[in-house]
Amino acid sequence: MYNDLKREYWWPGMKRDVVKYVERCLTCLQVKAEHQKPYGKMQPLEIPLWKWEHITMDLVTKLPKTAKGYDAIWVVVDRLTKSAHFIPICEAYSSERMAEEYINEVVSRHGVPISIVSDRDTRFTSRFWRKFQYEMGTKLLISTAYHPQTDGQSERTIQTLEDMLRACIIDFGGSWDKYLPLAEFSYNNSYHSSIKMPPFEMLYGRKCRTPVCWGEVGQRELENKEVVEATNEKIDQIRAHLKAAQDRQKSYADKRRRPIEFQEGDYVMLKVSPWKGVIRFRKRGKLSPRFIGPFKIIDRVGQVAYRLELPEELNGIHNTFHVSYLRKCLADETACVPLNDIEVDEKLNYVEKPVAILDYKVKQLRNKEINQVKVQWKHRRGSDTTWEAEEEMRKYYPELFQVRQVSRTKPK
Repeated sequence: MYNDLKREYWWPGMKRDVVKYVERCLTCLQVKAEHQKPYGKMQPLEIPLWKWEHITMDLVTKLPKTAKGYDAIWVVVDRLTKSAHFIPICEAYSSERMAEEYINEVVSRHGVPISIVSDRDTRFTSRFWRKFQYEMGTKLLISTAYHPQTDGQSERTIQTLEDMLRACIIDFGGSWDKYLPLAEFSYNNSYHSSIKMPPFEMLYGRKCRTPVCWGEVGQRELENKEVVEATNEKIDQIRAHLKAAQDRQKSYADKRRRPIEFQEGDYVMLKVSPWKGVIRFRKRGKLSPRFIGPFKIIDRVGQVAYRLELPEELNGIHNTFHVSYLRKCLADETACVPLNDIEVDEKLNYVEKPVAILDYKVKQLRNKEINQVKVQWKHRRGSDTTWEAEEEMRKYYPELFQVRQVSRTKPK
């Protein structure tokens, strides 16, 4: 804009005025990508003082269903010793059933933890789970809306677990639940760089007797006082190692980030992810707006999170967001993007739904025929139509085929 204007016009402070004008453009705030470093310095969690007092947990879902009915894994990791438990579960488990598994697999072995770090899965945000942990005396530390970096330790453990299970299936075949205990044993006896030893040795004070270490058998002969002193020294040593690793990781992360602060009453744009969707995202997901808003900041939570005043259309979304999902809005707060026709789920993903089936056709390929339907989609700026596979549409939207029956016409 500045280059176009300067050919014909000039006034004092012209470039500054053009920059301010563009910054106040609501359409530009919605669609323009950022090429700067993301906002928010890294905020590490405090290092625990003792074993299995502060834990993290997450779920691995959408796994192939086994003969025993398992299709998910519950990953529980101790933040001090890095030891983990991999619990096979069904994705359909209720919060009550999850509480039973929690008592049997975690509390029975290590006692009641002081705090639990987790994401905003519906099982961990349910009223039963919150009440259950309150009665147990455990504090829940749940991440802000769709910010998996909060529980980065569990995410990294899950990545390692998936790699081990994938390797077992490739080499040996069979169901993944058959190899889950071996994966847990292997993970807990592998060297961990942050604590400078395997999690098993950190947890029990001695190395595990494995096929590659048959020499060490039996308990170490130490007096009670010496055992306590040795354990405390090892805990102090491990906390020092964790502190060094945490500072190193923070320095790496902060190099790729930039600080920013907002004040109560400021208006910001909220970043959303337009890629999600069952079928529709392949057609138009890239062209959806990147930001919605503006929304008013009503409170600051910690150092890098803010609570927003969301409208009724977004009442199903947690209103606390990490600063990396916010963009400063300098436009007039009265120029708000209408949300009547925009559907956003709890992970800030657009949900675009079909409205009706308009027509049928059969697409002829070289070796087969594909039945297709012409679908009318609901969109903020009007309706759009695309040809989709009939099989997929019947699978995800069967109600559309009951509303209107259109005679099929085979192309000539």
